[in-house]
Amino acid sequence: MSVLAHESEEELPAWSLPASAGESIRLPSDWPERVTREWAWGGATGAGVRVCVLDSGVELDHPLVGTVQRSVAVSKSGDEITVADDTAGDLCGHGTACAGIIRSIAPECELTSVRVLGAGYTGSAAVLIAGLEWAIEQGFDIVNMSLSTTKKQYVDRLHELADAAYFKRTVLIASAHNMPVESFPWRFAAVVSVGSHESPDPFVVYANPRPPVEFFARGLNVEIAWVGGATINATGNSFATPHIAGICALILSKHRELTPFQLKSVLHLTATNVGGGA
Repeated sequence: MSVLAHESEEELPAWSLPASAGESIRLPSDWPERVTREWAWGGATGAGVRVCVLDSGVELDHPLVGTVQRSVAVSKSGDEITVADDTAGDLCGHGTACAGIIRSIAPECELTSVRVLGAGYTGSAAVLIAGLEWAIEQGFDIVNMSLSTTKKQYVDRLHELADAAYFKRTVLIASAHNMPVESFPWRFAAVVSVGSHESPDPFVVYANPRPPVEFFARGLNVEIAWVGGATINATGNSFATPHIAGICALILSKHRELTPFQLKSVLHLTATNVGGGA
């Protein structure tokens, strides 16, 4: 018998729960017998869900993006990093592409752009981390990260931020690197990691039985929004990731109570290869 069994509630160790407190934290349960796509997001539009696009900025007047609630830019000068309101828009098209995909799936979600990449996809891990810190502090429901870093000296801090987001109920959705290299933060278990598949259907999602990539979404020859009000066709995990972000926005707009763990479970249960096609 455990020694703790003889202790009073006042003597319980840290992180323990007295028996008398169980009822006070009871959570309402309204889970269906079978989690289907209709239950998960049927009729949802993304309304009320705040999505952050951590990327190269977003072209604010692009017809496929619509309203962007706020745009900020993260910049580094010497050792000083600042986050300030941004009117420059997108410097290379990548963030606009991601925002347009999210908007096409969850048309009524709220979009915020956090620019951490410059022209030519240039950037630094320090700026990326600062942008992610800011996004978590702002309490976004979803952060789309169609980018990663291979610099291992930043792994510990990124891991801390991924855990902080998880416990704050901010869902980090990150693309796996297009090449077979080790990069972060997509490899962390607290993150929803995304690779691409070839189907043209934006709602075809495959759950991967062999992580660390957990889900595959549309990423081949995707028509995407681009700078100058244009559209182009492009391929990559970068464009699969916002498909998952958009679907998550639909789910959260209908089920605001879901934690990141529960949301990932709903994604799995509604995946095309698991039985969610119904």
